[in-house]
Amino acid sequence: MTGLWIINLTRGILLPGLAVFMLIPLQAQTVIQNVYGRNHLSLNGKWQIIINWYDIKHEAIGKDMKPTGKTDFVEFDFSDAMQLQVPGDWNSQLPELKYYEGTVCYKRVFDYSRKQGNRIFLHFGAVNYQAEAYLNGVLLGSHEGGFTPFQFDITDQLKATNNVLVVIVNNQRHEDAIPALNYGWWNYGGITRDVLLVETPPVYVEDYFIQLEKGTTDQIKGWIKLNGASAPQQVKLEIPEAKIHEELKTNESGYTSFSLKRELFLWSPANPKLYKVKISTPEETVEDEIGFRSVEVKGTDILLNKQSVFLKGINIHEEIPERMGRACSEADAHYLLGLAKELDCNFIRFAHYPVNEYLVRIAEQMGMLVWEEIPLWQRIQFSNPQVAGKAEQMLAEMVARDKNRCNVIIWSVSNETRPGPERNDVTVKLLQKARELDSTRLVSAAISHFKYNKNEITVDDPICQYMDVIGINNYLGWYYPWPSEPGDINWVFEVEKPVIYSEFGAEALYGNHGSADVAHEWNEEYQENVYKANIAMLKNIPALRGVSPWLLMDYRDPTRLHPVFQDGWNRKGVLSDKGDKKKAWYVLRKYYDSIPCYPQR
Repeated sequence: MTGLWIINLTRGILLPGLAVFMLIPLQAQTVIQNVYGRNHLSLNGKWQIIINWYDIKHEAIGKDMKPTGKTDFVEFDFSDAMQLQVPGDWNSQLPELKYYEGTVCYKRVFDYSRKQGNRIFLHFGAVNYQAEAYLNGVLLGSHEGGFTPFQFDITDQLKATNNVLVVIVNNQRHEDAIPALNYGWWNYGGITRDVLLVETPPVYVEDYFIQLEKGTTDQIKGWIKLNGASAPQQVKLEIPEAKIHEELKTNESGYTSFSLKRELFLWSPANPKLYKVKISTPEETVEDEIGFRSVEVKGTDILLNKQSVFLKGINIHEEIPERMGRACSEADAHYLLGLAKELDCNFIRFAHYPVNEYLVRIAEQMGMLVWEEIPLWQRIQFSNPQVAGKAEQMLAEMVARDKNRCNVIIWSVSNETRPGPERNDVTVKLLQKARELDSTRLVSAAISHFKYNKNEITVDDPICQYMDVIGINNYLGWYYPWPSEPGDINWVFEVEKPVIYSEFGAEALYGNHGSADVAHEWNEEYQENVYKANIAMLKNIPALRGVSPWLLMDYRDPTRLHPVFQDGWNRKGVLSDKGDKKKAWYVLRKYYDSIPCYPQR
């Protein structure tokens, strides 16, 4: 149900003869799998907005209240309001909002005629950071988290014409949020991903999981879940090219599972094969494209389809630097991934949050393996149980959306968090939770805590023993001096597992030239030298199975305060904010060219 309130009795506040209640809006509901493969209507486009500078109470705004009498008035009105493009961030669209962190109220009026008896869902790809949605004056609910999808069942509130949708968005940073108060990328606010109306029959395909069973290359295993079922239902699974035409029957709650042995063309970076998949009930057909591949760890090796693979990667932020805004479209995804492909990458580390679905799906089509991560990034309140709960919810939402994308091979639960009892406990539980949610993939986290002893670096973070793959972030030559000659550095690991050198680099302003041994000049030659030195050092890590330098393009970061060389930009990109190749780009491309491509049978 929607539009209700959960009422909790608060303790510690008592008035004579009165009980004091706290009203909490309902949270968003479980998201439908693969909304793009269904009957849907886009609500993208121009939305009216009110900038709520002082974050006054929302309820009246949410209900879009109007004067009802001659002496009535309201202190807001969308009638002649400014407009913003959805999806999109507000910081890049209006000059007065460039640095704004606060509340913006969005309004969209739409018509929609549904088939009698069908259900309608309002789907948001993501809103940063907190969202509260009203339809025709009724509070639908709320959602916290800026990078994962959410939805509301609006069947009961929907009218054929003149539906008024109001969304209250707030992107203020908080110490108990994820990410927290200080983080190293731009805090773009707004409705940053697609908004869709999704229409389904009363009993519909809510979710499904179709992948290869762990450790196999020919055993398709999965399940299908219907929503609204009160008795067993017939479901058909079709993958015509694989000669799969299965008639399945659910239990009374709408769930069915299957295991099918078939000879398949396996997905790989060199052959990103996707199969057309249909899931049908008597009232609905959902279509998807799914690839099949196996990924596993054997000793210190990563095996893709039973063959060793080296991950030639790069880190990417969900940003288009040229327009200083969020990447939010298919065109944006093709642009960023095309730049990575030119670098000869077969692997993308999307940092440090779940990116939009276009990026993941197009990477899959292009043959790019993916590391996905929740924004548990430094300075998190690990001692706060609510924060731990938020992290688990974000992990669940990330896995739920992308579990059928075969190119996603690693779920990462954190980046550069400091070891300690609370952090260790929360992170280990998240790693375990990731395995519970999806046993077919690898789990990891990027660590940055090491012991240095002359030319020896020891990786001693206690959470490493719980990972499948160890991610290492280390900025030798930039934030830390080289303890010895790079080629002489010896890495020591307390556990034997595959290693991905998940971050290294240095900042350089494109076109700024100088000495290769002077860091404070922020020149291309110094960045180039740091890349050469790190590549020389990487040869001393026998368990190294992947590299992803930081990062593809310069990006906006308000914590970068050098007025000459940064001015609000992180300059570690191998490409400038205009897409120009720095000297380090050529070093990295040469290194990747020297590494054999993934072998094919």
